[in-house]
Amino acid sequence: MILHVDMDAFYASVEQLDNPELRGRAVIVGGKSKRGVVSAASYEARHCGVHSAMPIFQAKKLCPEAAFVKPRMYRYKQVSQKVMAVLEQFTPMVEVVSIDEAYLDVSGCDRLHGTPLEIAQKIKMEIKKQTGLNCSVGIAPLKFLAKIASDMDKPDGLTEITPAETTDFIENLVIEKVPGVGKITGKILKEMGINKLGDARQYTEKALTERLGKFGVRLLALANAQSDARVEPDTAAHSISTENTLAENTSDREFLINKLLAQSETVARQLRTKKFKARTVTLKVKHADFKLVTRRTTLDRPTQSGMTIFKAAADLFRDYPLIMDLRLIGVGASGLLPVDTPVQQDLFGSDTGPGSDQKWEKADQALDDIAKKFGRGTVKRGALVDPKEE
Repeated sequence: MILHVDMDAFYASVEQLDNPELRGRAVIVGGKSKRGVVSAASYEARHCGVHSAMPIFQAKKLCPEAAFVKPRMYRYKQVSQKVMAVLEQFTPMVEVVSIDEAYLDVSGCDRLHGTPLEIAQKIKMEIKKQTGLNCSVGIAPLKFLAKIASDMDKPDGLTEITPAETTDFIENLVIEKVPGVGKITGKILKEMGINKLGDARQYTEKALTERLGKFGVRLLALANAQSDARVEPDTAAHSISTENTLAENTSDREFLINKLLAQSETVARQLRTKKFKARTVTLKVKHADFKLVTRRTTLDRPTQSGMTIFKAAADLFRDYPLIMDLRLIGVGASGLLPVDTPVQQDLFGSDTGPGSDQKWEKADQALDDIAKKFGRGTVKRGALVDPKEE
C-alpha cells in the first residue's frame, strides 16, 4: 500500500501559523508587483476563486480583502524538513516529490506501526504535533490512486482506497482526475465517449494510441489497474534552476543576456553547494502571450562553472528567434552527477587552458570563499554591476 502525504495550502498555512493575525483570513502568497503570480492561497482565498499560478492583479480583483504576503522560502524549507523527518520515522521508502508532498511505501510496516490507515492517522497527528499544520493523506495500492485520494477530502483529509475497492473506484473515476489528462486530452477523450477511466477499457490499445499517442498505452494500463510506478527514495536533486518574471515585457537581448549571466551564477553556486556537476543546460522563456518554450543543450563535460553554464545558455538564446517580447527568462541545469564522478580528460590538454572549464571553476571557488568570509555580493562580475549603485 502506498500513501501520498500532501500539506494543505502549505505556504499560506505557514504564514497563518507564524502570524496569528492571519488565521481565519484569506491569505495569498506571491510576488507583490503587478506582474507577480500566486504561489499559494489559503482555503479562505480559494473560496473567492483564487488559485496557484494566477496573476496577482487578478487575485486582488477576486479577493481584495486578502492579506498579500511575500514568499519566505527559507521558512517553508525549515517546516518541510520537519515534515519529511516525521515521514521517515515510519518507513525508509519515502519519495519526496516537492517541498510539501511525498509518497510512502508502507508495505511490511504493519508489525511496527499498524495498518496503512493507522499509519496515516499517526502521520497526521505527528505532523500536527511537530509543525502545527494539517496535511491530507491518500492511501491506495497504486501510486496514481494514492495521489488522487489525498485530494478528495481536503483540507485535513484522509481517504483510503482498499485493494477490494480499486476496480469500482477506477470504473467511476472522472477522466479529468487522471494524471496527464489536460484540457486538450480531455476534449479528445470526451469525443470518444470516455467520461470515466473505466470507459477506456472499451477501446483497444491501438485505437487509443492512434488518438492519444503513447499516453493511450498508459491510459489503458491505468484503466486496468496496471501501473509499474513505484515509490523511489532518492535524496539526490534531479535538476537545479532559477527564473525571473521581468518587471516589464522586453526583447532587449543585451538586458536578457545579463539576466542569463546572473541566473547562471546562481545555478552554479547551488551546484557547488550541493556538490554536483551538470551535464545539460536548459534555457526557459515565456512570451508576452504566456507561451512557454524551453531549449536545452548537452555539454561535452559536466560542470559547476557559472561561466560555462552561461555560455551554453547564451548560445541557446542567441539562436532563439525573438518574435515577441518576453515576460520571463530562466536557466536550468540537469543531468546531475556527484563531483567525484570520474570524467574522461581531454587528450590534448585543453582542460587546463586559459578559458577552460576547470579554470572557471577554480575562480568560482575563490569567489565562494570570499562570499563566506565577507558576504555575498562583495565581489561580482563587471557586467552585473548596476551603474546606479556606484
